[in-house]
Amino acid sequence: MKHEHMIKSVEEGSIAWEMGIEPGDVLLRINNNIIEDVFDYHYYVNDEELLVLIRKANGEEWELEIEKDYEDDLGIEFEQGLMDEYRSCRNKCMFCFIDQMPKGMRETLYFKDDDSRLSFLQGNYVTLTNMSDHDIERIINYHLEPINVSIHTTNPELRCKMLHNRFAGDALKKIDVLYEGGIMMNGQIVLCKGENDGEELERSIRDMTKWLPNLQSVSVVPVGLTKYREGLYPLEPFHKEDARKVLDTIHKWQKKIYEEYGIHFIHASDEWYLLAEEELPEEERYDGYLQLENGVGMLRLLENEFSKAYDELEGDDRKRHVSLATGRLAAPTIAKLMERMKEKYTNLKVDIYPIRNDFFGELITVAGLITGQDLKNQLADKELGDVLLLPNNMLRSGEEVFLDDMTVTELAEALQIKVKIVGSSGQDLINAVLQMEE
Repeated sequence: MKHEHMIKSVEEGSIAWEMGIEPGDVLLRINNNIIEDVFDYHYYVNDEELLVLIRKANGEEWELEIEKDYEDDLGIEFEQGLMDEYRSCRNKCMFCFIDQMPKGMRETLYFKDDDSRLSFLQGNYVTLTNMSDHDIERIINYHLEPINVSIHTTNPELRCKMLHNRFAGDALKKIDVLYEGGIMMNGQIVLCKGENDGEELERSIRDMTKWLPNLQSVSVVPVGLTKYREGLYPLEPFHKEDARKVLDTIHKWQKKIYEEYGIHFIHASDEWYLLAEEELPEEERYDGYLQLENGVGMLRLLENEFSKAYDELEGDDRKRHVSLATGRLAAPTIAKLMERMKEKYTNLKVDIYPIRNDFFGELITVAGLITGQDLKNQLADKELGDVLLLPNNMLRSGEEVFLDDMTVTELAEALQIKVKIVGSSGQDLINAVLQMEE
């Protein structure tokens, strides 16, 4: 297999730019080492003295001697971000969200990745079923961490069933190897009613404590169920009493583990607290918000950031009317924060619109899965004031496009309203509502 990597772009003023490396050049070796993929590249490029072998577009090979500070980047971007083919998921998980998506959406949304390299680059969670012993060795040798692992259950037979992969149980042994190699990890459990909850959840938490403190956090999130489940494994939604039982189990283990290790380790996503109608934990119980991407502590962090910024406000009599649309999950918290705003800004009017997810189904309540068409349809006849505020997690990262390919501009034109995308912090929310400078 040829390990040659086409260079897509070179940052102006970077080390590579100064050495005459150009887009279209091909990276062949670093310090005489073959570069398989991004794992190897990030490891070898850290050295202070590099011998970089490049093939120019005209076929000439350049051997470049580079002296730099440790961890200084060369300023190169490659045609393929992983410097290798993306590895797709071989599992057929009973809870897979991609299997529950309607047809006709853009192709990239249907790609199931299970690539350990994306765990480091983008924080993705991987099942380890796709990883070879060679991959594990490189992670340990290069000390790449943390790696985020989709555990789901520590019962090997149940894991095979849940992932619909006969090797899924054996893949748990790779966590033992990573643990012995000193690699830091985060874990995730997608909880499915009647499958890996109850006694099985107890077993999983108990088993996972053997990987402490290297396994520094594990999130427990409820399975997301769309209306497109025909022909898929039958799963039921969780209800209030179920959520309370899940929280009782998690709180019991948090207390026990904290006494022994000084961390809370096992964390419930915000959805469980809202479903159970229980108070969110205080900030200290989130251990520094290690699981924000899984919706663990997002609302607590928002409330705390909001309170800190709000306490510094003087208040005034400005007249302003804004509307704010979000998922049904976060809407009550946002409404509570906006009521506080009105204490200092008495002429402020904020209309909160919780958006029902007609596209995926009403059981999906997070803002990140709301489409442009649901916003358009449900806000069409509403009083929207001077501006419509939307959270940035409704959009593809770095783009102004919703999941259904509708753009922010198209939505603004359809509703005849100015649309402003709001950052995720409490300060961002206050700035947007008051039209303050960022």
